[in-house]
Amino acid sequence: MIVDERIVTFINSLDTRNSEILETIEKEARESDVPIIRREMQSFLKVLLMLKKPLRVLEVGTAVGFSALLMSEYLPEGGRITTIENYEKRIPVARENFRRAGKEGQITLIEGDAAEVLKTLTEPYDFIFMDAAKGQYIHYLPDVLRLLSPEGCLVSDNVMQDGDVIESRFAVERRNRTIHARMREYLYELKHREDLVTSIIPLGDGVAVSIKRQ
Repeated sequence: MIVDERIVTFINSLDTRNSEILETIEKEARESDVPIIRREMQSFLKVLLMLKKPLRVLEVGTAVGFSALLMSEYLPEGGRITTIENYEKRIPVARENFRRAGKEGQITLIEGDAAEVLKTLTEPYDFIFMDAAKGQYIHYLPDVLRLLSPEGCLVSDNVMQDGDVIESRFAVERRNRTIHARMREYLYELKHREDLVTSIIPLGDGVAVSIKRQ
């Protein structure tokens, strides 16, 4: 928790319910210990989508499809989502969730390693949601930026690693040091690239919002 827990609890207490299918899928995911985006992040994502009104959305990291379904409810008419997932056990669950929600025609799930899949994509995307393996964000970035349209929005979730990212590498468990170093490199890159304007926000487990310059 990188934000005072009482503040988060208060903010979430003001929240309204999602659609019935999203509430059901969120409950199922939590019961199965599948990580999905936090409530405060859900609200933030809705607002960004309403502001940006993207027609083409790319998601890196589908899990069971919750965030793709949430985004699908806040796109303008004709908006479509492409989402990438590599974990075989979650792919059929996501596909079934898209079917249950009647969204198979709006959401395209591509199976495979995101690093490889991203290289095969060519169309520009107005909005990209990064929510996959945190240690791979820096490796995905060149293709993500190639695919992001001018004035497009890149949202990178969970960039604070429960606060570990601000610690010295020697204060982080040895097994987490590679991810720690890569995330710090990723955040530095987002803030220092001339083709991006980025804000890093202490929301949820940290979110970076980047806009690609014309």
